[in-house]
Amino acid sequence: MSANQTLVLLAPLSGLLVPLEAIPDPVFAGKLVGDGISIDPTSQTLCAPMAGKVLQASGHALSLVGEAGVEVLMHIGLDTVQLQGAGFRCLVQSGEQVAAGQPLIEFDADAIAQNARSLLTQMLVVNGEKVNAYAPESGLVECGQPVLRLTLAATEDAEQASPEEGTPQLFGAVVVPNHSGLHARPAATLAHAAKGFAARITLHKGEGEANAKSLVAIMALEVACGDVLEVRAVGADAEQALARLRQLIAEGCGEDSATAEPAPAAGKPEITVDTNDGELRGVCASPGLALGRVVQIAEPDLQFDEQGQGEAAERQNLRQGLGAAWEQLAAMRLAQAGGPQAEIFQAHQELLEDPDLLEQAEALIARGKSAAFAWHSACVASAERLAALHSALLAERAQDLRDVGRRVARCLLGMAEGPLQLPEQSILIAEQLSPSQTASLDTGKVLGLVTVGGGPTSHVAILARALNIPALCGLPADVLTLVNGTPVLLDGNAGLLRVAPSAAEVEGLQARQRADKQRQRQERDAALQPATTRDGCRIEVSANVASLEEVQQALSLGGEGVGLLRSEFLYLQRDAAPDEAEQRATYRAIAAALGPERNLVVRTLDVGGDKPLSYVPMAAEENPFLGMRGIRLCLQRPELLRTQLRAVLGAAGLSRLHLMLPMVASLEELREVRGMLEQEAAALGVSQLPQLGIMVEVPAAALLAEQFAAEVDFFSIGTNDLTQYCLAMDRGHPRLAAQADALHPGVLRLIELTVRGARAHGKWVGLCGGLASEPLAVPLLLGLGVDELSVSVPAIPAIKAAVRRQHMGDCRALAEEILTLGTSAQVRQRLLAASQSVIERSVEYV
Repeated sequence: MSANQTLVLLAPLSGLLVPLEAIPDPVFAGKLVGDGISIDPTSQTLCAPMAGKVLQASGHALSLVGEAGVEVLMHIGLDTVQLQGAGFRCLVQSGEQVAAGQPLIEFDADAIAQNARSLLTQMLVVNGEKVNAYAPESGLVECGQPVLRLTLAATEDAEQASPEEGTPQLFGAVVVPNHSGLHARPAATLAHAAKGFAARITLHKGEGEANAKSLVAIMALEVACGDVLEVRAVGADAEQALARLRQLIAEGCGEDSATAEPAPAAGKPEITVDTNDGELRGVCASPGLALGRVVQIAEPDLQFDEQGQGEAAERQNLRQGLGAAWEQLAAMRLAQAGGPQAEIFQAHQELLEDPDLLEQAEALIARGKSAAFAWHSACVASAERLAALHSALLAERAQDLRDVGRRVARCLLGMAEGPLQLPEQSILIAEQLSPSQTASLDTGKVLGLVTVGGGPTSHVAILARALNIPALCGLPADVLTLVNGTPVLLDGNAGLLRVAPSAAEVEGLQARQRADKQRQRQERDAALQPATTRDGCRIEVSANVASLEEVQQALSLGGEGVGLLRSEFLYLQRDAAPDEAEQRATYRAIAAALGPERNLVVRTLDVGGDKPLSYVPMAAEENPFLGMRGIRLCLQRPELLRTQLRAVLGAAGLSRLHLMLPMVASLEELREVRGMLEQEAAALGVSQLPQLGIMVEVPAAALLAEQFAAEVDFFSIGTNDLTQYCLAMDRGHPRLAAQADALHPGVLRLIELTVRGARAHGKWVGLCGGLASEPLAVPLLLGLGVDELSVSVPAIPAIKAAVRRQHMGDCRALAEEILTLGTSAQVRQRLLAASQSVIERSVEYV
C-alpha cells in the first residue's frame, strides 16, 4: 500500500465537533486511547463511520475494523460504562459486517445525561501506527458527513520481531478491582503502559488471550470486576514489564472509581429518603426558614419542526425571535433596575448577540433546519460543553444558555410567557430552575426553593437571595419523587429539608421564625452601631463588593469599609481590558465614597482557568481550578497586572488603601509583585505604598503563614477556595456541595495556623470567604483570633449583631473546644448549641 493512501471517516452522529484536548477526561484528552475526534451530539443514533467488521459491541461503546486494518473505537459519553447498558440499545453484534452509515447503537440522551458526566462521544483510531496524519473537520456536522481524513502508513511486510530463542516467559496473576472491569479508559491506560516495553506481553483470562498493547484486544477479553487476569511477558525487559503491569492492574489502571460502588442504572435515584427521620441534606443557596407544601416544577417540552421553510424565511424568523426575546429581557431588566436580577438579564441579552451561537444557528439554517431548531440546538450544544468542564461556575452558566435557548424558541412558537400559577405556601422542587422562572416567582406564594442541580454561585441562588427566599441546592435526586402537597420544613441555614415534619417540629420552626423576624428588625435598627463584643473588643465588619453601588449600599447598612473589592467586575463581559484611566476613575470613586478613615482592600484581577477572559487567550485546561488563575495568570500577563497596579496607586490618599493578591502559593510570587508595585509607584512619584497582603486560599499559604507574615502587611482568608483545596472537593459539585463545608475541622486548623503565623509578626487577619457571612460561625472565628470579617452586603447587620452578643473569653474557650472535634457535623452541632445559649442569654446586646 502507498503511504499516501487516505481513508475518510464519516460523522457517526450529528453535533458539534470538540477538540480532544478539551474533553474533561485525561485518558481521552491525552489520546491514550487514540487520536480522532469528539462530538457533542444532537442526534441519538450512532452510525458506522466506515464499512467494516464489528469487533466488539457493548451498550455504550463499539469498535470496528475497516480498510487496511484501521480499528476505530466509538465511545458514547463519559463515565457511561457505569450505566451498565441502561439507556442504550445495540443494533449489531460482534463479528457482523456493517456498511458505512449503518445504524449501530440507539441511545436515550435525556436519560443518559442525568446519570453520566457528559454526552461527548469519541471516535478514535486505536491502532495509530497505521496512520501517518489526521485531518479533522470542525464546527457543526451532520451524521454521515465526511469528518476525519486519515493518511495511512505503508503496510509493513516484516512481522514483529520475535524474542530471542530460549528467552524464558514470565507470568503472574492479578485480580481486577475495577467495578466496571477493563472498559475503554482503564484498558487504554494499560495498553499505553505496555507499549513502553520491548517485551511481548499478553493477557490471559481463562481460554482467552489478548495482546496487552492492543486496546481493542483487551476490551474484547471482556474482563469484569473480580476476574483473575494472568499477565505473561517474554523478552529483554519482561521482568520490568510484568511488575509494572501487574501493579497497574491491581491499582485499577488509574481509574478513581476502581474501589467505588458502581453507579446506579439510568432512571434510578442515587439516594433514598431516610424513612426513619425523613431528612434530606443539601447546601444553602439562600438562608432562612420555611414551612410549606411541595410543588414539583418541570420545564414543559417544546415541540417544533426540525425542517425549515427555506433559508431566507428562517433567517428572518430567527431575527424576529431574537428581537422578541430581547424585548422581554429588557422589560425584566428595567423592572429589576439596580439589583442583581438586572445584571443577570443583561447577561442573557448579551447571549442573544453571541457570535458563536449565531454562527452555529445560521449554519444549521443553511442546512435546511428551522430557526427554532437551529437556535435551540446551538444553545444546548454550547451548554453541554460548559457543563462538561471541571468548573462549577461555568457549569452553572450552562443553565443560562439553556434558559436563553428556550426563551427564543418560545418566542418563535408564539408561546406567551407568564409567571408560574402556584398555590399558597409553595415549596418549589425541581431538577433545576431557570433564572427566568425564579425571577418571575410570586413571593407571596412561594416560600422556598429546592433543586437537585446548581450551586451557591448559580444565578438562581443569587436571585433567591435577592428575593429573600430560603433555598437549597445539591439535594439527592429522590427529592424529585416527593408527591405534590407533601408538607416539608426547609431550613436554609442548616442545609436541610425535612419531609412530613411532626407537630412539635412545626411549632418549633414557627417559634424560630417569629424570633428571627424580631431579631432581624433589631439588627437593622442597630446596624450603624460598632461591632464591639460585650467585653469591649472591637471587630471590623467590612463588605465584599463589586461596584460603587454596592459600596454605597454597604455603608447604609453599617459596613465599616471594603474588605474585598472584586476588581474583575471591570474586566468581565467586554471585548478588551479596561484601560488605566477607566480603572483609576473607578477606584478613586470607590475610595472617595469610603473616605480617608475606612479601609479599601482591592483584590488584584482574579480570573483565568474557571473564569476566562475572551481577550486573554488561554489553552483549555483539564483542571482549571488547579491551573492558570489569580496571581499565576497575572504574572504570566504582566501588562495586565502593571496597568492595574498603576490604576490602584491613583487612588492613594483617598482611603486607607490595601492591595491583596489572590491564589498566592509561594513567596516568590509575593516578591515579584512587590517589585512591580515599587517600580510603578516610583514611576508615578507615589511615595506611600498601599499595604500589601495575600489571600489565604491555598493550603500552602496557611502552612507557610509565619514565613509569609514576615513579608506581608495582612492576610485575608478566602474560605470558599481554601475549603475546596483542603478537602479536594469542588465546592459547586452537586453531589459534594453538602460535604464541602468550611466548618470542616481541617479547614479550621488552617485558619488557626494562619492567625498564629500572623501574630508572630504582629500582622492582622481578615476573613472574606462565605464563612464570614454565617452568624453561626462568628464566635468561632473571633475565638480563633480573626480581626476583621468581610461579608456579603445584606449580611452586615446580622454579623455586627452576632459580634455584639459575644464575650471574647467565651469565644476563645469555644474555639479551643471545637479544634478538638473530628467532623463538620460535630462542629455545627456545638455552634448551634452555643448560638442558642448566647441568644437566649444576651438579646439585649443586639
